Amino acid sequence: MALRKFKPTTPGQRNKIISAFDDVTTNKPEKSLVVGKHRSGGRNSEGKMTARYIGGGHKKKYRIIDFKRNKDGIEATVKSIEYDPNRSARIALLSYADGEKRYILAPNGLKVGQTVMSGEKATPDIGNTLFLKNVPLGSIVHNIELQPGQGGRMARSAGTYAQLTSREGKYAALKLPSGEIRMVLVTCKATIGSTSNPDHMHEMSGKAGRSRWLGRRPRTRPVVMNPVDHPMGGGEGRASGGHPRSRKGIPAKGYKTRNRKKASNRLILERRKK
Repeated sequence: MALRKFKPTTPGQRNKIISAFDDVTTNKPEKSLVVGKHRSGGRNSEGKMTARYIGGGHKKKYRIIDFKRNKDGIEATVKSIEYDPNRSARIALLSYADGEKRYILAPNGLKVGQTVMSGEKATPDIGNTLFLKNVPLGSIVHNIELQPGQGGRMARSAGTYAQLTSREGKYAALKLPSGEIRMVLVTCKATIGSTSNPDHMHEMSGKAGRSRWLGRRPRTRPVVMNPVDHPMGGGEGRASGGHPRSRKGIPAKGYKTRNRKKASNRLILERRKK
């Protein structure tokens, strides 16, 4: 992975840092794994705006990703590493020995021509998907299931991973990207390695237009609103806005919104770091 830094020849190029896409091997997706993608523009079925700051953006097609990795015991060859406009990580096209093709989240370091496998027979190598009971302690994993057979839910963003710290009985303890330590059933699957495109966090758009290309419209700061529109609005001149809170009055910066009665609370050994 590499980043491209631009000279400030125009205001839009100043501070612009984007991916060099040197890891991407093709710009044509697999037709059989691509479907159309509907976008609401923040409107509901009546055409009324119900979500602010959404709209515009470049037209996208959705790539169908195999998060379950349930084709156990069959080897697959990596045919290409591709860009996916719907996520920050790269995706990899697999061609299985029986002829079927599937997209997966590309782990960091996966190369074209490598073979990967999932299931009980798989070895703990980059890109292979194993049950947590078979993953060596201390391993780095991503695309982790929360329920057996559900498909990967955790650590799917660019450059993210979790670490398997221990196993006890039917549970394995994972240290997540947030710092939270959580128990997951050992019958859940996870993929070895961290997700690709770790330099995504260092990218800088350089101009507001790039946000518009992504379908993000300008966001109005609460401090500049009127009291009728937001709890932080109003005041004479450039007032600070009082305590930071949402439009509905829920405090920000430290206020816990997680349900105390949530069933999965018992599985969290250590909360995420503040």
